[in-house]
Amino acid sequence: MPIEIGRNRTARQSYGFDDVALIPGRRTVDPQDTEIKLKIGDIELELPILAAAMDGCVDVRLAVEMHKLGALAVLNLQGLQTKYENPEDALEKIRKAPKDEVTEVLQNLYMAPVKLNLIEKRVGEMKDAGIIACASVTPQYAKTYGDIACKTGLDILCLQSTVVSLEHQSSKFSSLNLPDFCADCDLPVIIGNTVSYHVALEQMRAGAAAILVGIGPGATCTTRGVLGVGSGQITATADASAARDEYHKESGKYIPVITDGGIGRGGEVVKAFAAGADGVMIGSPISRAEESPGCGFNWGMAAPHPTLPRGTRVEVGVLGKLEQILLGPATGRDDGALNLVGALREAMGLLGCRTIKELQKVEIVIAPSFMTEGKALQISQQVGMGR
Repeated sequence: MPIEIGRNRTARQSYGFDDVALIPGRRTVDPQDTEIKLKIGDIELELPILAAAMDGCVDVRLAVEMHKLGALAVLNLQGLQTKYENPEDALEKIRKAPKDEVTEVLQNLYMAPVKLNLIEKRVGEMKDAGIIACASVTPQYAKTYGDIACKTGLDILCLQSTVVSLEHQSSKFSSLNLPDFCADCDLPVIIGNTVSYHVALEQMRAGAAAILVGIGPGATCTTRGVLGVGSGQITATADASAARDEYHKESGKYIPVITDGGIGRGGEVVKAFAAGADGVMIGSPISRAEESPGCGFNWGMAAPHPTLPRGTRVEVGVLGKLEQILLGPATGRDDGALNLVGALREAMGLLGCRTIKELQKVEIVIAPSFMTEGKALQISQQVGMGR
């Protein structure tokens, strides 16, 4: 129910990962018997996990490793990989920049123009490696950079910005017609981001093969502080999932909802699915892999914005190989940062869910002290959940 926040002004309550808990039911199942595949268009993934299109997370090498594990990586077609023939020098400058100078360093490095031949080269490198090639562009450049990538053999296109709407108005630029673009595109098009039931429904009706949900929850994002825009990921995911189910009723088409951002540990992965997600997109956990281009650093996609940065660089450290982060074992780590897929399967077993669809129906309770109750020693000693 709406809550009155002032005279003639009401608001809905919005919940994030730390606000809720999941309640087991009457049965349990063997975690090895759980089914967690994700289908986007006609492409099926063994693991319902996407690596975010962030330059600290994904390059061609990381995309290859993600594919080997059964997951999917999204390459940023407007980032360092397509601005520099050899982006390692730029990456090193970002990693070594002092905290009080890193924003300026990012802005200067990202001023370099995108080179069209490098779009072709990076997509070609992914295709030559025999993997599912997925890449991200903003709507403004969908018809230029996106078309080049598609003609080079891209398998999935991700149309992504802080907020994507079907009714963008501008006196200076022509707006992308999303329904026409999706209809003309021969590839599955993932559209994001949103936190709204109505916008999610519009994006599905426009032809999205999947949608990304989340504004500002990521570890590197400052959008919520800079703009005040967003919603808790549990509420946003539940709202978008309701739109998915409504669209399925009216069209017979099932469009996956992918929770994007705010996920750093296994428990948050599980809660995203329980709120209604079909997949998750993660950034900083991937940048903690030995194979990631960030080498223990990550930064927001909007961090280099020339006039209003909405992200920052964070040091996340290197925890191990990508396989260990996704599939374990969680050697030497007890806080849920390793073996994310193992955590998902184990939780599904405890909750009695054989499939993701069953997980989407588990009981959720509001638990404001869920992450801190009884954990005073862990917090004071900075171990376990107190890290």
